[in-house]
Amino acid sequence: MAMQRGGKRGGTGRRRRQEERSATSRQRLLAAAAAEFAARGFAGASVDRIARTARINKAMIYYHFGSKAALYRDILRDMFEAVAARVGDAERATAAPDDKVRAFVDAIATEAEARPHFPPIWFREIAEGGTHLDPATLASISAVIKSLGQILREGCAAGRFHPVNPLLVHAGIVGPILLYFASVTLRGRLQRGGVPGSLMVSRDEVVAHVQRVALLALEGPTV
Repeated sequence: MAMQRGGKRGGTGRRRRQEERSATSRQRLLAAAAAEFAARGFAGASVDRIARTARINKAMIYYHFGSKAALYRDILRDMFEAVAARVGDAERATAAPDDKVRAFVDAIATEAEARPHFPPIWFREIAEGGTHLDPATLASISAVIKSLGQILREGCAAGRFHPVNPLLVHAGIVGPILLYFASVTLRGRLQRGGVPGSLMVSRDEVVAHVQRVALLALEGPTV
């Protein structure tokens, strides 16, 4: 009986180690794939290159994800589920509508900053008409815009905001934030090319600027 118990414990330990190795290899694949898709887009991305970067046999990509397309969708889904969760927290917070708008802007910046691959992948996806967005990812994107819409309705009901289409406000928030994070290499070249201060704008300055512009559009006089 003692040997059986020892064998059972040993089997459990081996399974746990296998599960941990599998989870680690999956995370390495996701990180390598995110960088590859950001640099080359879906069509240009190479499964072989992803496997080499992750230091994993290519067969493991198909074991974990089934296909290159499924791997790409997993990365997209992670991005937008994280954004939807964070802006949902901003929407549900006990705060004034203007503070919720500020929190919404900061939420977008926080998730974009946490995922350097996010801005270039999203810009490519926009250029391609959202070809690779599956229903789950589209639902997360819709949730982001709906959260913003609810914040704007609260502001209108409180007499703080003018009615503005949430899509316009969303574009005015997301566009400059993603451009800031996606353009760091270009801004470095501009700095070396004689445009002073190209690399001196901080993340917090960008967030504060976008917050001011968004609230000016919502609170300012109608045209």
